[in-house]
Amino acid sequence: MSMNPTINRLQGDMPKIGIRPVIDGRRGGIRESLEEPTMNMAIACAKLLSDNLRHSNGLPVECVIADTTIGGVAEAARAAEKFRKQGVGLTITVTPSWCYPLETMDTDPHMPKAIWGFNGTERPGAVYLAAALAAHNQKGLPAFGIYGRDVQDIGDGSIPRDVQAKLLQFAKAGLAAATMRGKSYLALGTVSMGIAGCIADETFFQNYLGMRNEYVDMSEFVRRIERGIYDRDEYERALAWTRENCRIGADPNPPGFIRSEEQKAQDWETMVKMALIARDLMVGNAKLAELGYEEEAMGHNAIAAGFQGQRAWTDHFPNGDFMEAMLTSSFDWNGIREPYMLATENDNLNAVTMLFGHLLTNRAQIFADVRTYWSPEAVRRVTGQDLTGRAAEGVIHLINSGAAALDGTGRQTEDGQPVMKPFWDITESEVRDCLEATQWRPAVDFFRGGGFSTDFTTRGGMPLTMARINLIRGVGPVLQLAEGYSVELPEDVHDTLDQRSNPTWPTTWFVPNLTGEGAFRDVYSVMSHWGSNHASVSYGHVGAELITLAAMLRIPVSMHNVDPERLFRPSYWSAFGADDPQGADYRACAALGPLYG
Repeated sequence: MSMNPTINRLQGDMPKIGIRPVIDGRRGGIRESLEEPTMNMAIACAKLLSDNLRHSNGLPVECVIADTTIGGVAEAARAAEKFRKQGVGLTITVTPSWCYPLETMDTDPHMPKAIWGFNGTERPGAVYLAAALAAHNQKGLPAFGIYGRDVQDIGDGSIPRDVQAKLLQFAKAGLAAATMRGKSYLALGTVSMGIAGCIADETFFQNYLGMRNEYVDMSEFVRRIERGIYDRDEYERALAWTRENCRIGADPNPPGFIRSEEQKAQDWETMVKMALIARDLMVGNAKLAELGYEEEAMGHNAIAAGFQGQRAWTDHFPNGDFMEAMLTSSFDWNGIREPYMLATENDNLNAVTMLFGHLLTNRAQIFADVRTYWSPEAVRRVTGQDLTGRAAEGVIHLINSGAAALDGTGRQTEDGQPVMKPFWDITESEVRDCLEATQWRPAVDFFRGGGFSTDFTTRGGMPLTMARINLIRGVGPVLQLAEGYSVELPEDVHDTLDQRSNPTWPTTWFVPNLTGEGAFRDVYSVMSHWGSNHASVSYGHVGAELITLAAMLRIPVSMHNVDPERLFRPSYWSAFGADDPQGADYRACAALGPLYG
């Protein structure tokens, strides 16, 4: 494995953004007068995106500008061919003027597309924008329309803030969609404890995400452990790092269930090997070819994966919590690096949601059970204390089996506030703080094969977005999300509530932002409307970005609390009911069908 943290560890180049400067093709003074301002718009757009965006692996985002302005179908075809050769995955069309929409448009049905029509009066780009969006809608090729609020003078090279925000929001979502295309989801095992989210629906992955499905039985872990199919040098280094950095917490099991120190030492050796093997199964490892395992060295080109674990594995072997927690964190024995998206219990729908969040934010994600709603009255009854501050109307206990990314401790900071950072901004001292805030507790009795789980409490005050994709018969995939904040409870209150669930697992106390209506009438309503036992949690209020990506993929949103001013969908959606945006979302997605279907 390369030690360079900013690498593309998957097959295929990173997608690029294609910039299409379109122009009024009429010669004799019209086109000639527009050549420079049109191309300057394209250059400014490309600079904005390249200066402000990075891929989730840390590599720079590249823009490809058409060789010439596009005034007609021949130049449009020429640009499309250049983009194909350059690996463009999304396009942004820019113009300050009227152009001929049908002759200049991007007609690739799988390419997310946006159009920035300059708000000016000399050669009104807004007129082109309206006509071009109408043409796209008529052809069923939805495009995101970008139009500044304030009139600018032609030749003004600045990009207004509102235009910048939409360009970046579109580009982030478009890059996410393009990055997933052609990659794999790797199921390590099958269905865990009857959870429907473990069923890998190939139609969903193929038609909505452009991904393929790969499957490996969990017995492959046993084969690789017993035959030594892993980097032995890295294993020794990883085991030493683990012994030095993973703090062991108290054993909660009754005497008859406590494993011996020898058994626990063996568990650690197995768990470290599991982490190496899961990573190698996902993305490959050239070191294995040197050991004579050329096939295993290739991996499955998996941008996301899930480990079944319970119960077929955990009734006999150590649990997968260490493997999942360390791989989904932004660091390990090799240093600081991009997190892997590896879901507990092979919940592939949560894995996809984690993947969405990671590609949009470049940060690690928290895998969580949506475990309990604690009302103020219930907290008062069991603790004798009142909830205060953001928690005053109740909290949702997000707590899983110990596999959440250690970034979720909130021990990374910015301006003194807790954050979860892109890996390239994380410092070595922050890594130590995350590890110091985490205890590894011997697994509880229903993990009969032993193992260890993480125990930490997320720091309060972090803006978070909880999200989940569910598959619904008669509809298909739907996305739900809730923006809110992490909160900290008084230590004695936390301990009392935590003991009633599982004190060996990581806790995030979450309070959603309330609107007073519908699913966000109160905290209880959010819990009541949640469509699954799991959620993925992203740092930041990124609901708008998730909704933009969902629209690209034709996935409707069943519940959200995002300010309408932040929503950004293709203009096609408004034709299905501008005054009923949620209903329009369902109707537009149904009419278009999945992006790759």
